[in-house]
Amino acid sequence: MPHVSIIIPVYNAEKFLRRCLTSVVRQTLRNIEIICVNDGSTDDSRLLLEEFAAADDRIVVVHQDNKGQGAARNFAMTIAKGEYIGFVDSDDWIELNYFEKLYTAAQKHNADLACCGITRRYPSSRVRKKLYIKEEKLYRSPVEKYKITESPRKCYVYNKIYRKSELDAHEIRFPEGVCFEDIAFSIRALYFLGSLVTVPGTTYYYWVNYKSTTRDMTDLKQQDLLQARLDFIEFSRKHHIICDEKWYIKKKVIYKCFGIPLMKVYEWETIKKYYLFAAIPVFEKRISL
Repeated sequence: MPHVSIIIPVYNAEKFLRRCLTSVVRQTLRNIEIICVNDGSTDDSRLLLEEFAAADDRIVVVHQDNKGQGAARNFAMTIAKGEYIGFVDSDDWIELNYFEKLYTAAQKHNADLACCGITRRYPSSRVRKKLYIKEEKLYRSPVEKYKITESPRKCYVYNKIYRKSELDAHEIRFPEGVCFEDIAFSIRALYFLGSLVTVPGTTYYYWVNYKSTTRDMTDLKQQDLLQARLDFIEFSRKHHIICDEKWYIKKKVIYKCFGIPLMKVYEWETIKKYYLFAAIPVFEKRISL
């Protein structure tokens, strides 16, 4: 059994894919499985995947029609053989000791989850710590796990490993055909899986790709985000989770003129807030239940 099955969904990622795969195949944790799902790429991603697979028999390449990142990850999870599951996005990369540090800590504490920090890298060479882990520490309750990972505001799936048997036991999978599928997966994994250990001394490098699907915020993707938030509201109430009020937004409307946002309206259950030019708070209205 591989210690970790690393799942990499790939869609038109030829510009970044070599950097990503190189960081994964050079991991100091050698007993790994690398599952790359080519999600209908139309560029040379397929050729790069086949090149790496020919040189490393730990790599499994799967080709499918374009179904989205959620479907690609879900399929890979059905064929994964590892004790733990890890995710890496095709435009990101990881430190060489990344999976060894996470796996070793998870084994030491018999934890279902291990989590490390995230470093954002920008095309301008700017570097920013997005999530900073200072110590190796075990967290057991859902409230503790949400707090230390800054969830649900930071529902990142890629800076963690997850015990596969527990993901399967609780049938935790990604929603398909939508954006922001990480939110539903993360809140359930953090809640249903057992203890989580934080791991300092390594990091996940997130590449800020201004052409990524989550940054091109069309109205449809805005709706996907709001639906993910509504799912969280329902889940949190069912399981008595209390988080930042920003996550309890039921509706968001932006009024534009010639593409310029003039007014943004946020609606919670008991209040509406109005922002001029989508930034300046100007009015709020209480809503009777």
